[in-house]
Amino acid sequence: MTYDAVVFDNDGVLVDTTAYDVLHEAAWQAFDEAGVEDPDPEHVEEIVVGVTPESLSAVCDAYDLSIEEFWRIRDRTSHEAQREYVQSGGKPLFEDVPTLSDLDLPMGVVSSNQQETVDFLLDHFGVSELFDTAYGRQPTMADLRRKKPDPYFIERALVDLDAEDALYVGDREDDITAAVNAGIDSAFIRRPHRRHHELSVRPTHVVDDLHDVRGIVR
Repeated sequence: MTYDAVVFDNDGVLVDTTAYDVLHEAAWQAFDEAGVEDPDPEHVEEIVVGVTPESLSAVCDAYDLSIEEFWRIRDRTSHEAQREYVQSGGKPLFEDVPTLSDLDLPMGVVSSNQQETVDFLLDHFGVSELFDTAYGRQPTMADLRRKKPDPYFIERALVDLDAEDALYVGDREDDITAAVNAGIDSAFIRRPHRRHHELSVRPTHVVDDLHDVRGIVR
């Protein structure tokens, strides 16, 4: 297969994942800043990862919170926690990212993380110039609904890259499903945290690292 662009997920593909405890503490802080002093721990868990509009609405209803305002608070505390984590040495760039530097293809990033966090990570690690476009979410309910497996941001990246036969590289089932929904091929990358992970959807390729991706798209 000849590809005319390659698009990457960010967390778990270009940079390591964030420790769960970091995000969990940020979720507690979001409740505190919203004026909820003693939230149900299960509600805190609901807003750490994998948040949906439905689960967020249920949590906000329990405390009579504005959904839009609470989500802005939660996304800000999550971004700030990730930024501090990176600045203290966490969430490093994977060592094989530089192998992408001389690929003669337009490249992009599409993440379900915050746009502010995506921009910070690419700038912090000095790799933003590798990519022609990069999308994350804005802290709105509209963008929460658009996160993967919805293909919205992948499709926007493909327009930016003027691509029709692109490859999307991800480390989660939502990534592979989003690629299917966008009508493009996918590569599931088995980083150490996904070494034994099983998928219910079949990717076009299964790779161990970005060296393998380079071999596919060259």
